[in-house]
Amino acid sequence: MTTVSFDREPASYRHWHLRIEPPIAWLELDVDEQGGLVEGYELKLNSYDLGVDIELYDAVQRLRFEHPEVAAVVITSAKEKVFCAGANIRMLAGSPHEWKVNFCKFTNETRNGIEDATENSGQTYIAAVNGSCAGGGYEMALACEEIILVDDNSSTVALPEVSLLGVLPGTGGLTRLVDKRGVRKDRADVFATRPDGIRGKTAVDWRLVDELVPRRQFREVVHRRAGEIAARSTRPADAKGIKLGPLERIETGDEIRYRHVTAKLGNGLVEITVHGPGADDWFLAMTRELDDLILRLRVNEPELGTWVIRTEGDPVAVLDHERRVLGGGDWLCKEMVLYFKRTLKRLDVTSRSLIALVEPGSCFAGMLLELALACDRQYMLDGEECASVVLSEANFGVFPMGNGLSRVESRFYGESAQLDRLKGERDRSLGPVEAVEWGLVTDAPDELDWDDEIRIVLEGRAALSPDALTGMEANHRFVGPETMETKIFGR
Repeated sequence: MTTVSFDREPASYRHWHLRIEPPIAWLELDVDEQGGLVEGYELKLNSYDLGVDIELYDAVQRLRFEHPEVAAVVITSAKEKVFCAGANIRMLAGSPHEWKVNFCKFTNETRNGIEDATENSGQTYIAAVNGSCAGGGYEMALACEEIILVDDNSSTVALPEVSLLGVLPGTGGLTRLVDKRGVRKDRADVFATRPDGIRGKTAVDWRLVDELVPRRQFREVVHRRAGEIAARSTRPADAKGIKLGPLERIETGDEIRYRHVTAKLGNGLVEITVHGPGADDWFLAMTRELDDLILRLRVNEPELGTWVIRTEGDPVAVLDHERRVLGGGDWLCKEMVLYFKRTLKRLDVTSRSLIALVEPGSCFAGMLLELALACDRQYMLDGEECASVVLSEANFGVFPMGNGLSRVESRFYGESAQLDRLKGERDRSLGPVEAVEWGLVTDAPDELDWDDEIRIVLEGRAALSPDALTGMEANHRFVGPETMETKIFGR
């Protein structure tokens, strides 16, 4: 398969037009039929592949960071009488299993990001469905807060996958129908098995869309509705955005190196090191780099089934930086926190074995301790030069998982007394003995056994079936309540 880059910026888009008219932004889908990410298919009828989704993800990110003046985003089509036909069928038919998995996962994450912007950033998304809308196209509309459908006696919304392809909709359509839009389950059953879709008044009555508008009035009504929604937003219209410039990245055959994140590849492993603060822009820069690395490794390195995660730096510096960000109180600090939350969630659902190694010189403190807590196992070196971990306020709900719980809550699910005790240990350096006692690490081998113990763990992991492991890990990582988000990824 093609080596995939996630580097995009609006001037390079082939499939989307982004137009800013404060307080509204317009995202128009205009897919280049010959612009597929790989050869072998044409992207007809505004169908999409990973390349189309990468541009959408980039646009969603830029709107949050570069355009605080935007309070409503309209997703629509630049083509006549077609909104979006969904994921390209020929692309899916010709793709290996791991490509399909990562494609759907990335699409889900982008749509969850749209909902996150609506819920937490005052940047509400509206789907202006100005033509036929099927499969993944309707699932994209479902990620928006409101759906406005053109009334032209031909445009429909549909989830035809079951009846036409014999597969389930792959990016949250069935879940959002009943959990988000409140469609009655019998009507959802009819809709999801009807290949021709539903239009007009029935679509409104069944809650498949929110409003029906004649074509001649469509643009005017959508603009007015977006303006009404924007007027209720908490976005700071007079704030200045921050430019998301190109990432500084150096790639060799066995290494990917950013300013604050490095990854060494080989022997079935990826060894990831996140470096602690060294500049004022560290938090956002580190998050962007980690996000990009996760995405690139998922798609381009499917055979590297185990990721080893380390940190290097000063735990005190991490906690100082964390306090400045969490206490900042402005829109930008909030967006950075939300972005790190989404990146950690991306790690949570990554189909790889995740092993954290806590060694002397590590800075698994507060927000960076979340990286270790996201892993399937944590090993801590017990030696003359002691490693440590530090809990902070950030570990108790600032960065929730998809199940709505913090990673500490998920680790100690149902153990409220233990959680209360751990809260009392905040901001205190915990060495190997205490970390084991408190249940924050899996084991703490001494320095005589460390190399052999870790080698055995990693070799043992490599000897097992990656498919079995990822299925096992996915079941272990999300305890407790099921949410719309866990349903979407779990189905």
